[in-house]
Amino acid sequence: MRYIDESLAPGETILQRGQWPWIFWFGAWAALILLGIVIVGIIIFARAAIIMKTTDFAVTNRRVILKRGWLNRRTQELAVESVEGVSLDQSIIQRLFGYGRVVVTGTGDAVIVFPPMADPVAFRRAIEAARADASEVRLASQDREAIERAANDRPANDEIVEEEPPRKRRRRSFIGLRSR
Repeated sequence: MRYIDESLAPGETILQRGQWPWIFWFGAWAALILLGIVIVGIIIFARAAIIMKTTDFAVTNRRVILKRGWLNRRTQELAVESVEGVSLDQSIIQRLFGYGRVVVTGTGDAVIVFPPMADPVAFRRAIEAARADASEVRLASQDREAIERAANDRPANDEIVEEEPPRKRRRRSFIGLRSR
């Protein structure tokens, strides 16, 4: 089971899971095939495969998570409420091959720079959707019912009470004499 799946809190769901772009797998296999005769190709392939298999990133309805490493695990997590900005870095070549890099900036010094991923626009869209969902005010059903009852309450006697018009106040004179 993956780290993100194990670390989900009750009620937390994964909105978008990041994936490595196919071009990276293609590059690893090309290194293995073309340089496989030499040990260098095997080393390049093994390194790339380990990095791609041990890096996990996702957006849940509560957090943005990046996990790296196999023996030494490093995680970066940011609550959706504390996300201040999401930027997308994508060159023309990256757009042609359908991958890019997402950078999430949080409150304070929190910055998560994700590795290149396939379909970074969908990942960014999932972060923005989670932010919008987190900013909505949620009420317990009892509180919602109480507000609706208060809004719909009318006076017990459905009579309309007419207010008296305000009385005109007399102006007092300076010395106490009134001009008539």
